[in-house]
Amino acid sequence: MAIRTLFWDVGGVLLTNAWDRSEREQAVAKFQLDPVDFQDRHEMLVSSFERGKISLDEYLQRTVFYRERPFTIEGFKQYMFSRSQALPEPLALARKLAVSRAVLMCSMNNESAELNRYRIDTFGLRETFDVFISSCFVGLRKPEEGIYRLGLDIVQCSPDECCFIDDRPLNVDAAKALGMHAIRVVNAQQLQADLRKLGVDID
Repeated sequence: MAIRTLFWDVGGVLLTNAWDRSEREQAVAKFQLDPVDFQDRHEMLVSSFERGKISLDEYLQRTVFYRERPFTIEGFKQYMFSRSQALPEPLALARKLAVSRAVLMCSMNNESAELNRYRIDTFGLRETFDVFISSCFVGLRKPEEGIYRLGLDIVQCSPDECCFIDDRPLNVDAAKALGMHAIRVVNAQQLQADLRKLGVDID
């Protein structure tokens, strides 16, 4: 059956990650935070943060600004936002597919609301995606089965009409378990080749 819908992860596929381990470690070093204390606090809050239950300000008040700091919360947020960079080749590929209108283009990612909106605005993702299924707005996170089922319900396609694209094996395996086609991204050339095998022609 032909592929009608592509579900794309964003961080690690089209853009760098927003606030993953590497970004947090860099922030800990730059702002001279206690790494163990920060990580403990982050782990207690990340689920609520990415499900949209708490705001970015609330998250930072509990992980960083629970005591006086020699830097401001606005300065810290600007640093967080600055970590987001485009991955040019896969992003160009996704944009080309969006222009072709050959398939429905949907994002499916785990991100907090403020970072999600910043990345959508900064990198013009509304021009690439028809639908955004972000954990902060739907209250579900990958690799939970519910977020994949919600995606299928929204686009009204059967699993075998959809392909899920992500860089993390656990997320890819969860999509496959529901009968979706799935591609684990290594690089843009491999992604393009795997899409072609599924009949999704980029040219």
